[in-house]
Amino acid sequence: METTDTAAVPQATRTEKPWAVVLLLMVGWMIAFIDRTSMSAAMADKTFIGTFSLSHVERGWLGSAVFWSYAVMQVPLGWVVDRYGVKWPYTICFALWCVATAATAWAESLTGLVVVRLLIGATEAIVLPASYRYIANHFDENRKGSATAVYSMGGKLGPAVGAALAAALIVQYSWKSMFILTGLIGLLWLLPWLTMVSNDFPSKAALAATKRQAGRVPMRNLLVSPVVWSGFIMTFCFSYFLFYAATWMPAYLVEQRHLSMMHSGIYTSVSFVLSAAVALAAGTAADYFIARGHDPVSVRKKFIVVGAFGGMTILFGAYAESQTAALFWNVASLAMVGLATTNNLALSKMTLIPKPAIGLNTGLLTIATSLAGGISASLSGWLLHVGGSYTLPMMSVCVFLLMAVLSALLLMKRKWAPRINDLN
Repeated sequence: METTDTAAVPQATRTEKPWAVVLLLMVGWMIAFIDRTSMSAAMADKTFIGTFSLSHVERGWLGSAVFWSYAVMQVPLGWVVDRYGVKWPYTICFALWCVATAATAWAESLTGLVVVRLLIGATEAIVLPASYRYIANHFDENRKGSATAVYSMGGKLGPAVGAALAAALIVQYSWKSMFILTGLIGLLWLLPWLTMVSNDFPSKAALAATKRQAGRVPMRNLLVSPVVWSGFIMTFCFSYFLFYAATWMPAYLVEQRHLSMMHSGIYTSVSFVLSAAVALAAGTAADYFIARGHDPVSVRKKFIVVGAFGGMTILFGAYAESQTAALFWNVASLAMVGLATTNNLALSKMTLIPKPAIGLNTGLLTIATSLAGGISASLSGWLLHVGGSYTLPMMSVCVFLLMAVLSALLLMKRKWAPRINDLN
């Protein structure tokens, strides 16, 4: 079945360099993650906890707030980028979330913190639909894995840089200074973005053509496709692990493994950096096999299954008696899941998805990311409260990774890709 459509797809201008833009998109996602997960470092700071008198459960609510609005805005903003382009919707949302991050410093209550986190989540919802729309428009199948791998490094390096940076700023200055600096410095990203990316806001004629093409893959076609549901499940499961690590890993290392704030930030950073490196290698390796004639679906599914089982080794760390062994499995499990993450993104968001619906499908799947973030933060907080240690939260990670394996094997099949309607 045909799963792509080249009509009404904007192409890069002669002055635009797609690989350079992918690198810029990677940095944009990294900044989004820094602003989204900087709260994790704050929630490990005794001064911050004392200022707002936060319980374990309230920390879970606060950690999850950003993901609920992020989920709600995915489909609307996916619809926007499918019709109105990438550049200007991304520009507006980027500026808003950076300002909201800085404004966190002036929150005076738990309610105020939740409100500003909801605003950050709503505006950051543009990131993935816009980014995958750009990659789908400018890269062939045998380069999508590499482009996705480069781009997805932002999702790993963001927590890595954010954990170390936020911890250092809190130790050196205060949690308030941390939010102000991370928010306002991020605005510098807009300078290269505005100069490097071509204006893809459509003319009236182009908008009409784009709407016709997008209408060939209506929401119903996505919702009845097992491929889309498989992508939803896998995206949720892998995101659950990543957001558990981003949200609770610093606190786990401080509270259960007795590391200092600074050392917890370093170990969290190392874990995400290694995961990013493995994800880049896995995406490039998958593209290598695809370019030599192997089936893209089969290749990417194999990487997904191996990576999911590698991530389950986090449970070894939960039962490790020595600090050294616990830290090793903490780092190794997150690194090994990188084998799966890039190939899941390429497979579920582009390989089997018609081009006219890339933004809308990405919005749907990013709802899974958002739900995973919210559920991971709050469920882990509740499991920590119930169990008194981080063993139960780590067990929940393994359960979801097993679900990802079953979803890939049973549902992700070419014959079940979303259908493209004929033009009237």
